[in-house]
Amino acid sequence: MLVDLTDIFTEEGKSVTKEIPLELDHVRVGGEEFGILEKSPIALTLMNLRSGKALIEAKARVRIAMRCDRCLQPVVKELELHIAEEVSSAETADGSEEGEAAEFVKRNQLDTDCLISNEIFACWPMKILCREDCKGLCKVCGKDLNQGSCDCDAFVPDPRMAAIMDIFHGNKEV
Repeated sequence: MLVDLTDIFTEEGKSVTKEIPLELDHVRVGGEEFGILEKSPIALTLMNLRSGKALIEAKARVRIAMRCDRCLQPVVKELELHIAEEVSSAETADGSEEGEAAEFVKRNQLDTDCLISNEIFACWPMKILCREDCKGLCKVCGKDLNQGSCDCDAFVPDPRMAAIMDIFHGNKEV
């Protein structure tokens, strides 16, 4: 959703608080698409700091469907988003001030979906786990080790010893 910031940039001391719906249905992180299961409206506060400068504050909550990085089981994560960004109007912005804000403010229009998706990306967990002690999948058969162990041989030889192992397997007279 686009929000016009022209009045905020031009009127000294102006402050506007509004609640707007979050229209995002999914978010793309690391080349993968994740569905948004629940979302709260965006509590948005727009405040003029001085001529051509504004402060954008936003709060929202989203629940996102993910998969555990170890066992691939479905996981639902809730993210609390708190955003505070200082932005410049198109007329007063110079090349040095453009950056992250340039992505979600174009021609004095605030793209709230882009603002929220940037914050989701910044709050994304490094490792998504179904639980802290997740055992993952068996490297041989692919069984979920959280549901029980398997009978696979878990022995992994040391690769530095491969040449010596070749001698033992190739020539029995050592």
